[in-house]
Amino acid sequence: MAVIGADLRIRRLNAAAEHLFRCRRAELIGCKVRRLDRALRRLPFKQLMSGSPSGTSEAAPSELILQHADGSHSRISVSLSWVTSEDGGRFVLLARNITDDVEQRERVALLSTVSDRSNRAIIVTDHERRVIYVNASFVAMFGYSAEEAKGRLVRDLLASPHLDRGAIARLEQGLNAACGAEEELLLQDKHGQEIWVAAFVEAHRNARGEIRQMFGLLSDISETKQLRSLQQLTTAGLAEERPLEDVADQLCRRVEELAPGIVCSILHVDKDGLLHPLGGPSLAADYCAALDGLAIGPEIGCCGTAAYLGEPVLALDIDTDPRWEQFKTRPLEMGLRACWSTPIKARDGRAIGTFAFYFRESRGPSRWHQQIVDACTVLSALAIERYEARAAMARIAFHDMLTGLPNRARIPGLIAEAIGACAEGSHVAVAFLDADNFKDVNDTLGHAAGDEFLVAFARRLRGQIKPGDMLGRLGGDEFVIVLPNRDAVEASLMAAQITAALATPLTIGKRQVVMSASMGLSLYPDNATNIDTLIKQADAAMYKAKHAGRATYRFFSADMNKIAEQRLMTSTALRQAIAEEALTLHYQPQIRSSDGTIHGVEALARWHDPVLGEVSPAKFIPLAEECGLIEQIGIWSIREACRQMAVWRRAGLDIPAVSVNLSPINFQNVNLAAQVALILAKHELQPNHLILEITEGVFLSERSTVIATMGELRRLGVGLSLDDFGTGYSSLSRLAQLPIDELKIDRSFMRDLVTDTGTRAIVTAVVRVGQSLNLAVVAEGVETDAQRALLVELGCDAIQGFFYARPLPATAFGRWLLDYSAHRASAMLRQIRNALAQSDAASSNWVAELG
Repeated sequence: MAVIGADLRIRRLNAAAEHLFRCRRAELIGCKVRRLDRALRRLPFKQLMSGSPSGTSEAAPSELILQHADGSHSRISVSLSWVTSEDGGRFVLLARNITDDVEQRERVALLSTVSDRSNRAIIVTDHERRVIYVNASFVAMFGYSAEEAKGRLVRDLLASPHLDRGAIARLEQGLNAACGAEEELLLQDKHGQEIWVAAFVEAHRNARGEIRQMFGLLSDISETKQLRSLQQLTTAGLAEERPLEDVADQLCRRVEELAPGIVCSILHVDKDGLLHPLGGPSLAADYCAALDGLAIGPEIGCCGTAAYLGEPVLALDIDTDPRWEQFKTRPLEMGLRACWSTPIKARDGRAIGTFAFYFRESRGPSRWHQQIVDACTVLSALAIERYEARAAMARIAFHDMLTGLPNRARIPGLIAEAIGACAEGSHVAVAFLDADNFKDVNDTLGHAAGDEFLVAFARRLRGQIKPGDMLGRLGGDEFVIVLPNRDAVEASLMAAQITAALATPLTIGKRQVVMSASMGLSLYPDNATNIDTLIKQADAAMYKAKHAGRATYRFFSADMNKIAEQRLMTSTALRQAIAEEALTLHYQPQIRSSDGTIHGVEALARWHDPVLGEVSPAKFIPLAEECGLIEQIGIWSIREACRQMAVWRRAGLDIPAVSVNLSPINFQNVNLAAQVALILAKHELQPNHLILEITEGVFLSERSTVIATMGELRRLGVGLSLDDFGTGYSSLSRLAQLPIDELKIDRSFMRDLVTDTGTRAIVTAVVRVGQSLNLAVVAEGVETDAQRALLVELGCDAIQGFFYARPLPATAFGRWLLDYSAHRASAMLRQIRNALAQSDAASSNWVAELG
């Protein structure tokens, strides 16, 4: 305390003032008050004295900062009052050191600021659990103002109906620990919205160990941890490649843990807009089954409607909501009263599923529910899109892209499934089908038409099988049908039914194409128990059906194994023979009917294998077509025939032309004309020395490549002959447009030519067609003189067949040609001698008559 006179000089100081101002009383008595500290000049001395000339007045307390001689500072609280007296009056100054108090206050203010800036809620209670402090984050998180929270019991303020009592008990026990305790709790805010928090609590005790306050630190983990757990659960399931149903089921179970009291459901919406349950562990199985295959729509409960509209749908009362009218019975029986469904959308905006909450009371979703669903729709979309992508990959890997049927990789699995489900004493039939005329369609009408044929073929097969039967495409024109629980009788009925269904011709563009199949069947377990063996047996039986005339079926028998093995061995040997150029050409002459001279020769492929021996062309040519080797044989035949022609011509043998058979596939090669030109040039032959024979299958061809190739060959000067005319798809209008030089009458007409008037009429018509189109006509397969004579009479230009010679190796043909030429020369010489003899005899008779 200090007493100061009206003249502002110090009259008295007590010991406390001496200590506070760090001065000696003796030195300051009588001095101006500013000697104590300059800060005192700011005190309202004059205002107090003038404001109260008589009596007492007091100024409001103020805080000042003292600056000491050593440079340190102190903060003081000053109270100044004026007291009037007989000697004029005095000031009484009361000062108190508040440095520690100010620092404490500033520290508290700083801590409060830091606390309010924290994103964690802080709550302090007294020993009775009544709130005495909350920070700004608590206010923001739970919606209570600081005033509303103070004085209330924590359990009344934050407890949720679904609060885990066990976790609360563990927190109470943790208060006795020096380090406190931490638990995850489901609390609720002022508005009843549930919030998952990580709660850390710690007790502050007095010297006697009694709890004075309790400190709580609350972190909102709804999004950071709980929702992240959903993400981890889902991504782990996807990484482990678990089935989509398992991932969805686990997700639903975890959601039901995070949101107690709700029933979770996930549905998939397929490309056809049909619902399929993925997850719903708390829903009745029969209810889920009833949803499977249900089409989405505007009145299909909450899920079907949400998927249809592409937006969330809430039914507060399932019983009265019109969208639930058809479906409410079972949910109500399960105690479900409300439903909230949100569409799951793909990245392109399609609704690919729904995520639904069912409630046991009439209510809508909470903020926490919305957070869960926002997270889960994204996770579900990820899972479903991954599933759809994998399904698409599986379709590519295990399904034929053209027909959509299971492919070669999937068919063994289908058979395995059928065998696995086959009861003891039952059978599984495996049918192997091959489209009989697919190659002709593909080669002549083109690949687009071939694809159309296969799609229609598959559609007809699919229309004949029953539910539970399985149809797949091995590749090309080969299909497999798996018939569970069918014995031989039932399988044969199905085969006959399929044969009948395929009998109707197929229209492709403006043309009708015959459709049929050769079918082979094997039976499990009678024929085999191994899947590969069953397929091979059915394949062998199919070839038996094909050899039996096609458009029929055969069951596997033991001897077919040997046939299949022989076919495999033959195809392997043929491939090797082509690679090593081990095939040979035999040559058969074509004789002009007018004068008996050589019209040309036909080169015919022959094959002698060291192991198989002599293999008939009727066997290896179809095999080459099936194995894709026929084009190579055609090009080799041209090279070899031209080489031999060059040899003959250098030897002086005058053969006008050599004919070589080609497949329609050869004419699809845009480089064919260029290849032929190179071969001719290599052997110094003229283009008219080569004739290429094509079959009537070209009549079906609408492909510009085939026609263009024929035109290039014709412009090159190479002859084109239409082989086997009259046996296939003969079209006179089409014939007139083809760039050909020659028609060949098929050998099949020769057998009955002499005896059958119908056959004779057909052959006559072919000859007349050739004459009218200025085409040479060659008859094949002539074996008798009567046949030859009739053909000569009809005006057929050339004759080919055993009547003159069988197909001969090149050397033997050269000898035959020399013999034939000598024979013809001898015959001509005899004719000349006879003519001369007849002329001499006539002259003698004339002379005798004159005499």
